[in-house]
Amino acid sequence: MPEEEVICSGLVERIGSKDAEIHYKSNHTKIDEVLDIPNHTVGLEKVVNLLLDEKIGVIKSTSEIVAVGHRVVHGGSTFSNTTIINQEVKDKIKTLFSLAPQHNPANYEGIVVAESFFPNAKQIAVFDTAFHQTIPVEAYKYAIPTKFLVEDNIRLYGFHGTSHKYVSEQAIEHLGLKNSKIITIHLGNGCSMTAVKDGKSIDHTLGFGPVTGLIMGTRSGDIDHAIIFHLVNNLGYSLDEVNNLLQKESGMFGLTGYSDLRDIESEAEKGNKECQLALDMNAYRIKKYIGAYAAAMNGLDAIIFTAGIGENSSFIRKLVCTNMDYFGIELDAKKNNIRAKELTEIHTQHSKTKILIVPTNEEVEIAKQSFELLN
Repeated sequence: MPEEEVICSGLVERIGSKDAEIHYKSNHTKIDEVLDIPNHTVGLEKVVNLLLDEKIGVIKSTSEIVAVGHRVVHGGSTFSNTTIINQEVKDKIKTLFSLAPQHNPANYEGIVVAESFFPNAKQIAVFDTAFHQTIPVEAYKYAIPTKFLVEDNIRLYGFHGTSHKYVSEQAIEHLGLKNSKIITIHLGNGCSMTAVKDGKSIDHTLGFGPVTGLIMGTRSGDIDHAIIFHLVNNLGYSLDEVNNLLQKESGMFGLTGYSDLRDIESEAEKGNKECQLALDMNAYRIKKYIGAYAAAMNGLDAIIFTAGIGENSSFIRKLVCTNMDYFGIELDAKKNNIRAKELTEIHTQHSKTKILIVPTNEEVEIAKQSFELLN
């Protein structure tokens, strides 16, 4: 930094299984391994060991690292900006565990482990909720008594902000628009969409917690809350069981028995009707929000696909963009099948709305915000 030169990069996937994957790439080497990685702590330990490896590593000592940027999913009403982490900040992050139970505990664990490996470095938190602080009150306030907003800060917060901010800025620069109306579609194990008008978030599919909106890997997305009362009052579920059901047993996993879209697409190709239906439901939900956000912005210049599924699944992109000509969305089938490693246009020549694949780079965005804070 500030040149934003990537010295090395990596990814740890399928944490919690004996078939976890670790990928590492630097100027010296490229490694792809399948390992038993039972938790996030062990995963981060593997990463640090690769950084320090005498043959393939990029640092000789952890003291070379002056800052570690951490993605923290939920900042609640406490954090609206990138923040240097101290004990008080860690304590406040812990109080937000219940709002993002699949993420904040792991984010916190990452901070604690990083402190032990990099004791001389500044630990910096970049909050997913920060980008959505520009959402207007008519969009973030829920139709419940006002006291819950004023006294308890119950409101729509929004998530994946680091990703939505990065890809929308890349698209605006690419399109050369002074005034822009863009919908960013972040599709991974967690999924969300943002209406971005003139570079600012004005609405978002995730709300008080990261469960609403789109159908996700294990999370339900939008659901009639009357179902929750029915499960508790009539079917004998406890509130904890309902929470676990909606967070960890629903979504694509609940529909198919698989949470990884690669597995679901593979099964659908083999004729699995449940998997095909789940994919159709997934795309239908995305289409609904495209319509809603085009209405909210009174127009649409571009839609952006990003994150693991958005960038890599031509099948999902095709499902979403089919029969969307009313919105001027016309997908070029040949362009859609290209594996994009950089910002790529995949619309037809006559499409009124641009369709872009913009690979997200939350690491660079976190590094930028951390560097700016330290300087």
